[in-house]
Parts: sequence; C-alpha cells; structure tokens
Amino acid sequence: SVAVTVEEMKKREDKEIVDVSAVILVEKESQKGIVIGAGGSMLKQVGMQARSDIERLLGSKVNLTLWVKRDDVSMLTRLGYE
Repeated sequence: SVAVTVEEMKKREDKEIVDVSAVILVEKESQKGIVIGAGGSMLKQVGMQARSDIERLLGSKVNLTLWVKRDDVSMLTRLGYE
C-alpha cells in the first residue's frame, strides 16, 4: 500500500520555478526500502518521471522534493486506499 500527498507547492517570486514537496507514504517499513531502492535509485527514477509530468501539467520548471515515510493503515484509509 502506497500513497502520495503533496505537502507544499509554491511558486518562487524570483524565478519561473515551482517548488513541490511531496511525501510517499508506505504501510510497512519493508516497503520503504523497495520505494527508495538500492542507493536511492528507485526514488530517483520516480522523482524524475514525476517532475517531468508535473512540469508538463504546470507549464513551468519544477523543483521536486520527495520523502518516503512509513504511516499507519488509518492514514492510507483516510486517503481512500484500502
């Protein structure tokens, strides 16, 4: 079980860049390692693809910060995942 929440999205005043901070929530501690991957390789791939998709949607450059956190089942349920 994995979910993503956008914690913050803010356009910089001095540049045409949008800063996006998101958290990838996993249900089990073992899933963190899978999402992060060896040396962070999986998280890097996910981040690059997500940034590209967000840039296309917003029509602006994006600085994406991703965090992987373990959360309990209730959080995932509240987000609509079962």
